[in-house]
Amino acid sequence: MKLHYSAASPFVRKVVATAMHHGIPLERVGSNPHASPAELLADNPLSKVPALVTDAGMTLPDSPLICEYLDSIGGAAKLYPTGEARWPALRLAALADGILTAAVLRRGQSLMPAEEARAGLIARQQAAVTRTLDLLETEGVPAALNIGTLTLVCALGYLDFRFGEEDWRPGRPKLTAFYEAHMANPIFAETVPAG
Repeated sequence: MKLHYSAASPFVRKVVATAMHHGIPLERVGSNPHASPAELLADNPLSKVPALVTDAGMTLPDSPLICEYLDSIGGAAKLYPTGEARWPALRLAALADGILTAAVLRRGQSLMPAEEARAGLIARQQAAVTRTLDLLETEGVPAALNIGTLTLVCALGYLDFRFGEEDWRPGRPKLTAFYEAHMANPIFAETVPAG
């Protein structure tokens, strides 16, 4: 299987960690979605990474879809629980994906020339991340590895990578302990973002 990726993307990290969890090899093709390279566009007209081309030739264009596909064909412990345990895991994955979306949007906007409207958008995304982290600290997060905890580790790692000067840890001892415990797992330790 071929994965269009960028080493700095937290969404790509989530996919690679899922593949590693299941021992699924991926052919990684470096792609800059902002430059809309022809090879990426041929596989994914949305010009987004990650994009997975399955062995059957079907392209899966989004990290939640790719992770669920990899989990469905993987042999290790499933990341997508069944029954009642499924909904808390998917809820946590959605909240963590929301953190990622807000953080990536904030990062992109911060690289553009300053203007009042952009400053408001950046502040809104930062507030969304802060509120969600506070909610998760209050509720607590499970220690068991599932799609929600996997996505949250990737989200917290991205905050360190792009916004390290705004340490998210103060006042959040539960999230800090959760993150540190999971970073010992090779699927996270070996996929720390770069770039």
